[in-house]
Amino acid sequence: MEITTQMIKELRGATNAPMLDCRKALQEADGDYQKAVDWLREKGMATAAKRSDRDASNGVVEMYSHGNGRVGVMVEINCETDFVARAEKFRILAHEIALQIAASSPKYITAESIPAADLEHEAGIARARAVEEGKPEKMMDKIVEGRLEKYKDEVCLMRQTYIRDESMTIEKLILQNIAAIGESVIVRRFQRWELGESTK
Repeated sequence: MEITTQMIKELRGATNAPMLDCRKALQEADGDYQKAVDWLREKGMATAAKRSDRDASNGVVEMYSHGNGRVGVMVEINCETDFVARAEKFRILAHEIALQIAASSPKYITAESIPAADLEHEAGIARARAVEEGKPEKMMDKIVEGRLEKYKDEVCLMRQTYIRDESMTIEKLILQNIAAIGESVIVRRFQRWELGESTK
C-alpha cells in the first residue's frame, strides 16, 4: 500500500512521533493506522523501559460524580514521577478520562483485556443477526469480524471516540498527552457505578 504524506501527517499529529518514525510505522503496518499507532507505542514503551528502572507507579485516583450523584466514576491513572502526578495537565487528563467513562460506560481498558468467552458470545450474536438479515454465507466471517470490531470500539475505553472531539479516540488523547508530558501514562483500572443498576 502506498504511504501518503497525509497519512504520515495524521499519524504524527496524533502521536507527535518524528516524521521518519511515522513513515516507518505505516510501512511496517502496511498502511493500517491502528497498527502503526501500536507500533509507535511499542517503540515508545521499549524506549521508556530503557530509562532507569522507573515504573509508572505515581499518579492519581480521580473521582467524578455526575447528574446529582446518579453516576459515579473512580479511575486510577499512573505516570512515572510525583512531579508529573501533581501537574495540572496530568490532572486535567485524569478528569477527562473520568468524564469519558461516566458518559460512555466502557467495560474494558483495551481490546486485549476482553475475555475470550465474551468475544465468542458477541461473535455468536453477530452471526445469528447476519443470518436473520439474510446475509450471504460467503460474507459471514467478514460481517462478524466487522461487528466485533464495532463492539470493541464501544466497550474498550482506549478505542472509544473522545466525547469532546469526534476526530480522536481516547488512545490518541493519551498519546498526545504522553508527548506533551514526556512520561508514560497508563490507565490502570476504573470502576463506574450508576444508581439503581444491578450488580452481577
